[in-house]
Amino acid sequence: MDQDRTNLSRFARPGRLTSAGPFAALLEAVPSDPAEIARTIQGLLIHEHIAGAYGVTLTEAERQTVHLRPADEILARIADGPDDPPLTVARIPEQRVAGNCRHYSLLLVTALRARGVAARARCGFGDYFIDGRYEDHWVAEYWHAEQLRWIMVDAQLDERQRELFGIDFDTTDVPRDRFLVAGEAWVRCRAGAADPDAFGLSVINEGGWWWIAGNLMRDAAALHAVELLPWDVWGAMPAPFEKLDDERMALFDELARLTREPDEHAEELRLLYADERLVVPATVRNELRDRDEPI
Repeated sequence: MDQDRTNLSRFARPGRLTSAGPFAALLEAVPSDPAEIARTIQGLLIHEHIAGAYGVTLTEAERQTVHLRPADEILARIADGPDDPPLTVARIPEQRVAGNCRHYSLLLVTALRARGVAARARCGFGDYFIDGRYEDHWVAEYWHAEQLRWIMVDAQLDERQRELFGIDFDTTDVPRDRFLVAGEAWVRCRAGAADPDAFGLSVINEGGWWWIAGNLMRDAAALHAVELLPWDVWGAMPAPFEKLDDERMALFDELARLTREPDEHAEELRLLYADERLVVPATVRNELRDRDEPI
């Protein structure tokens, strides 16, 4: 794949949510290799829903960090630990900051962009957590200049989780048929090649077209450097279990077509994203907190 350098450059600089801010110096001590960056992040964060696998029970107060959007605010919480060790020193699980897949991906993108490496977060679904299900998930991808391709990294999956979920592939080069970006999931379901009800979050028994459409909008926003929370809602995003009308189905058809191959359709995607139904406003709805929040 040949990449336009101008298009790549926009992914190689920090965005409003992927700037390390005053913590940029801390990132300089982190190894530059993407796999090592991912390993470093795994020693700093703990997934709020998998904490028990590490012998940790999170308090409600500790869980609130999952609502942090900007990387610098996440790094501020990490740097606020005992003795303030460098980021390369893994915290014991009890001292790690609670997050989710989006937080792991965001920090990986932040660290790579701080080094001028083109990187971006992607929102979609992984088939490697529960058999027969495509679970709501985020990963990151970076441009490998020598191989001339985007390489997908699941920064969340450390050794404990690879064992827990029976991961049998390289998590620093995730196969494209194991993690589907939301646009690919949408297209497969529209073609009848996959069941939309298999795409969602099994722990709460939710899924369907409305969930894929929501991730489509989140993925498009991330491609425009706005990496929002998995429960942020705005614009044309459907409500839970809402049936989509023909107009919105057509809108998401087009969004899926463009986000499947965003580099080939960069200008088309930019124009579509400017649609008031899709573009991220100054304030979004945090569905878990049931309130509007600025970003």
